[in-house]
Amino acid sequence: MQNYTLSQIADLLGADLHGDGATEIKKISTLANAQHGHIAFLANKKYRTQLEDTQASAVILSPADAEYFSGNKLIVANPYVCYAKLAQLMDTTPRSAVTGIHPSAVIHDSASIGDNVAIAANVVIEAGAVIANDVQIGPGCFIGEHAKIGQGTKLWANVSVYHEVEIGSDCLFQANTVVGSDGFGYANERGEWVKIPQLGRVIIGDKVEVGASTTIDRGALDDTIIHSNVIIDNQCQIAHNVEIGSGTAVAGCTVFAGSTVIGRNCQIGGMVAINGHISVCDGAIITGMSMVTKAITEPGIYSSGLPHLTNKEWRRSIAHIRNLGDMKDRIKALESLTKSLNIEDK
Repeated sequence: MQNYTLSQIADLLGADLHGDGATEIKKISTLANAQHGHIAFLANKKYRTQLEDTQASAVILSPADAEYFSGNKLIVANPYVCYAKLAQLMDTTPRSAVTGIHPSAVIHDSASIGDNVAIAANVVIEAGAVIANDVQIGPGCFIGEHAKIGQGTKLWANVSVYHEVEIGSDCLFQANTVVGSDGFGYANERGEWVKIPQLGRVIIGDKVEVGASTTIDRGALDDTIIHSNVIIDNQCQIAHNVEIGSGTAVAGCTVFAGSTVIGRNCQIGGMVAINGHISVCDGAIITGMSMVTKAITEPGIYSSGLPHLTNKEWRRSIAHIRNLGDMKDRIKALESLTKSLNIEDK
């Protein structure tokens, strides 16, 4: 990892430096665990009390929090974004594949391989695939026939990209992700399932990041589309013909049923389930463990997951839910009785 002085960091990140610019920084840490030579950040005011005891050599702060720390500090409008950019500068993550093509890779003669492409051991690239410049393909990856992978995209180990999938530039796919597998399409003929071949593709834009073991199914007829600047966490399921708008973030274990359309700049929490053939408008926020069964047409925050209770409370609540039908009938009967009594009084 390269070390930086505070002056260098301030210049690179456009921060306002207060303190000794010659201080050398070798690591980013939390306020609680920072030591000499470390830089920390404060992005949540509930951790403000940790400023007093932190051993960090410098802290990244907002203007509102700057007065609470007397040591070396970098003042920025958004400390969390500044931390993210500094983490990129100090990132020690290795390449998914070293430069060049490993001798165990199997590449069809008709595949097109760009300049400065790194292909690791046991990679298979099928006929007609197009790999652009500066792509990294990790060990054990499979690239299907006529698939296209854009410039600078990085695939970690055992990523499978099926036939005719198109992936844009500067994307990142974590290990074991599957892109372009068959959607769940079947017709039932007198109790027998008849498979429907999935004839669409998956089209992925630029700067899309997909977490480990996530599956993105190809379209049945039209394409499954993930627009640019979308981030998808681990172990998500994106069914056939789903479309996700640019700037949307999806947390882990979320599932999208077929033909769902998600707008731009949405935030979808973990373990959310979204029904098929519905749409979610731009800017919607869906909290974790929600079940979305109908369209969302107005931006806002939506929730349906039941917060945890003690087992005793949960059992009592479920008992009440089971009795709602009977309670509804009793209320209707009481309303009818009240109405008839009011009429008789008149």
